[in-house]
Amino acid sequence: MRLIKARVQNYRSIIDTGEFEIENLKTIMVGPNEAGKTVLLKALQQLNKPADVQGFEVLRDYPRSKFNDIDTGKVDPKNVTVVTGYFELEDSDKAEISEEFRNCKYKFYKNIDNSTYHNLIDAPNRLNFKDIKSDLSRLIAHLDKQYSIENPEEETKKPSILIKPITDTFEDSTTLSTENCKSLKAFLEKNYALVEEGNEKEESRYDKLIEQIDFNSKYEEVLATLSKRKPVFILFNNYFKVKPSVHLEHLATRTEQKLLDDQYYDYGNLCLLKLLGFTARELSTLGKTQSPDINNPDALKVYKDKLDTRSYKLNAASVRLTEEIKKVWMPNPDRPEADKLKVTADGQYLKVVVEDDIGVDIELDQRSEGFQWLVSFFVVFFAEAMDKHKNAILLLDEPGMSLHGLKQRDFRDTITRLAEHNQTIYTTHSPFLVGPDELDLVRVVELKNRKEGTKVHTTISSSDPAGLLPLQEALGYDLAQSLFSQQRNLILEGITDYWYLDASAQLLSDAGIESLNDKIALVFANSAGKVVYYATILFAHNLKVAALLDSDAAGDQAAQQENLVHTLGNKNILRTKDFVSGVAKAEIEDLLRETLVKVVKDEYGVDLSAKVTSQPNRPIIDIFASEVTNFSKYKLAKAFVRWTRNHEAKDLTGDEQKNLKNLVQQINKALK
Repeated sequence: MRLIKARVQNYRSIIDTGEFEIENLKTIMVGPNEAGKTVLLKALQQLNKPADVQGFEVLRDYPRSKFNDIDTGKVDPKNVTVVTGYFELEDSDKAEISEEFRNCKYKFYKNIDNSTYHNLIDAPNRLNFKDIKSDLSRLIAHLDKQYSIENPEEETKKPSILIKPITDTFEDSTTLSTENCKSLKAFLEKNYALVEEGNEKEESRYDKLIEQIDFNSKYEEVLATLSKRKPVFILFNNYFKVKPSVHLEHLATRTEQKLLDDQYYDYGNLCLLKLLGFTARELSTLGKTQSPDINNPDALKVYKDKLDTRSYKLNAASVRLTEEIKKVWMPNPDRPEADKLKVTADGQYLKVVVEDDIGVDIELDQRSEGFQWLVSFFVVFFAEAMDKHKNAILLLDEPGMSLHGLKQRDFRDTITRLAEHNQTIYTTHSPFLVGPDELDLVRVVELKNRKEGTKVHTTISSSDPAGLLPLQEALGYDLAQSLFSQQRNLILEGITDYWYLDASAQLLSDAGIESLNDKIALVFANSAGKVVYYATILFAHNLKVAALLDSDAAGDQAAQQENLVHTLGNKNILRTKDFVSGVAKAEIEDLLRETLVKVVKDEYGVDLSAKVTSQPNRPIIDIFASEVTNFSKYKLAKAFVRWTRNHEAKDLTGDEQKNLKNLVQQINKALK
C-alpha cells in the first residue's frame, strides 16, 4: 500500500496544510528553518506509528493560539482531525480483498484525541437503513401476514404487527455495521420459513436483502483487512547517534532497569546491538566469562563457539556497514580518507573504530561529524529494517546536514536506492539534496505567518523567497556546472519544456527509435524572452547553440529578435509548429496531444477526448485551460513525467512517435 496524498490540520504550527500529493518513490519537502517541516513529518508518522512512539497530546499538540476553544469546551477533541492519508492499493493488497473493491483507494484519518476513522474511495457505497427500509418493511408485512395465518390464536390476542422487527430503533441514516448486519441477517433467516411457498416476488425480495446485508459486511471486512496492511511510518532524525565506545555492563543495567531517560542517548548503540544480534547483557556476560578448564573439552568448545559467534557477527556487521558507507563517502584515491569500519568487543567495551590506509584504528568520534552521522544512519536503518521496514514508509528529517555538499549529493543517490524498496519522504533546505531532475518531486513548505500556519505548496511556488532558495541554489549550481561544460547546448523556454523533451527523448531511446545526442545539454531559460540572453552568453564562449521555441505569441516574439537570429541563424531556431501538423500556434504539448488527454483524465478526472478531436487546430493547452478547473501547465508536465516512468514509447500514438522522432533528429542535426 502506498501513500498518494496527505493533509495535516490543527497540529502545532499547522492550521491546515491543504492536501498535497506524495510521489510513488520519494518526495522532497523543501523549506527554510521554522517552516514546519519536522512537525509535518511527525504528524504523518501518526498515520501508523510504531508501537513505541507516543500518540497525540491535546495539551501540547493542538495549536496554542486555538487552545482556549478546547479548554472552554467549544471544540471537542474527538472531532478535531489532525492527519489524513490517502493510500493506493498494490497487487498484494488487492489479492487480500474481494474483487469489487480492488479499484478503490483507502482513506485513513486520525484525530487529536487519537481516535481513528477510515473508509474507501471509489468503492461501491455502503448501505444505510433507508436503502433497504422499503423492501424490509414489505417483507416484514408479508411475514407478519403469514404468521397470523399460521397462528390465528395470536391474532386474536394482538391484532397489530406480530413479528417485532429488530430495526425499531434504526434511523434512516443508520449505517448497517457488521454487528447490525449480523443481527439483521439472523432475524431474516430465522423467519424465512414464513415466506409463502411459491411467492417468487417475496423470495426475490428476501434474496436481495440478504445480498445487500452481505455486501455491507464485506465492506467492513475490506476495511479491517486494509487497516492491518497500512505501512508503518518510521521517522529518522539527526539525534540518533552511535557512540564510539559503550560500556556493556552499564548499558545492560540501564536497559534492564529502564533508566533510559533520554530516548536519543542510547538509541544508536541499542540499534547497533540489534544489528549484531546480541543484547547488551549477552555481550557483557561474554566479556566476563572466564576460560573453562582446558581438560573439559565440551565446556571449552561451548566457550569458543560463543566467542567465535560474537567475532563473526561483529565482522559481518563491519563489512556490511563499510560497503554501504563507501558508496556514499566515496573516498578520494588521492587523499588518505579512512573508510573501513570495524566493530570490536574488548572485555566490557563495545567499540566502533575506523581503520586508515596504513592499518591504524581511529575511534569514530575522532572522525568528522558528517562521517559519524553517516555511520549512525546506516546502523539505525539496518537495525530497524529487520522488522519494521518490510512494509514501511521512511520519514527522514533533514538527512545528511553535517555532510559536505558533494557528499550530500552522493547521499541523494542513497535515498533513491532506499526509496526503491520503501516509499520515502524527506525534508531539507540543502540544494545538494535536490537534484535538477527532481523538481517534480518537490513540495515547498512555507510558514507565512502564525495565523495561517504552515502550508504545503503542490507547485514550485512560495511567497517567501527563503522557501525557494534551495531550489534556486540547486538549479544555479547545476547550471553553473553544465552551462559551459558542454560543447552542444539546446535552450528551452522553461522547465516544463525541459521535462517534456527529456522524458520523451528517454522513451524513444529506450525503445531504440531515436536517441538524443547525450553530449547535448538541455538549458531552460524560464521564459521565451530570456532565450536570447542564454544564447548570446553561450555563443560568446564559442559553443554550439540551438533554441526550441513554442509557436505561440511569446515564442514568435522571441524568434523574431534580431540578436537571436543573428546569433543562431534561422536553422538553429527550431519551432514546435514545424513538428505538429495542423496546429498553427503549437506548443511543445501539442506533440503529445492524445497522450496528454489520457494524462489529464487520470490527473483531473476529466475526459476531453471528444473536445480535442473536434478542435484539431486549437492548441491543446488552450482546450485544457478552458475545460479543466484549476488547470496548471506545471502540474500537467509533472504528471506526464510520472506517466513516462510506467510506460514505454509504444504507448504513445504513431503520430506522437513520429513528431518526437523528427524533433530529436532536427536537434541532433542542428547541434552535430
